[in-house]
Amino acid sequence: MSKRHSAKHKLDRRMGENIWGRPKSPVNRREYGPGQHGQRRKGRPSDFGVQLRAKQKLKGYYGNISEKQFLGIYKESVRRRGDTGALLIGLLESRLDAIVYRAKFVSTVFAARQFINHGHVLVNGKKATIPSMRLEPGDVVSIKEKSKQLPLVLEATQLAERDVPDYIDADHTKMTAKYTRVPVLTEVPFPVQMEPHLVVEFYSR
Repeated sequence: MSKRHSAKHKLDRRMGENIWGRPKSPVNRREYGPGQHGQRRKGRPSDFGVQLRAKQKLKGYYGNISEKQFLGIYKESVRRRGDTGALLIGLLESRLDAIVYRAKFVSTVFAARQFINHGHVLVNGKKATIPSMRLEPGDVVSIKEKSKQLPLVLEATQLAERDVPDYIDADHTKMTAKYTRVPVLTEVPFPVQMEPHLVVEFYSR
């Protein structure tokens, strides 16, 4: 098993939730945390613990991005007008790796990052190799012609476990996806409940 998959499965078990809604998640078999003391980690968490967990879960969902990068996204959401939690989700969903994943070009957000790094993705017809690149409504993501028949891509488009959300107009025949608008929290198809307001509370301490 790769380190990437190990980290993903460990996060699921640490949170006690199937964060990505994947059939192979170890939480489907064991809901307790990893390690020899995992089953004994019960008890009521503090307010700080609840907020930290919400932050770790949201950060982990988007490919376990670095703390520095996640904090930067949070600070930008604070600078903007409106609800900080909702803006945070909007900024996370506008990342190129998130859109490639949402469009079902790959099966996981981890795979999306690698897929972009390897040069398989175009944005508005130009090669894009930065997973954290932020897209604006109207931008079009497409798969390079030579990459459209990759097994990774063909298998992902057939996945029945999730659908493409309404704010992305995906065409799996042409392998293109248009980011139509910034979503609101209720539109984002998280398999588990995300609590961005707790993330805001965590960083506001």
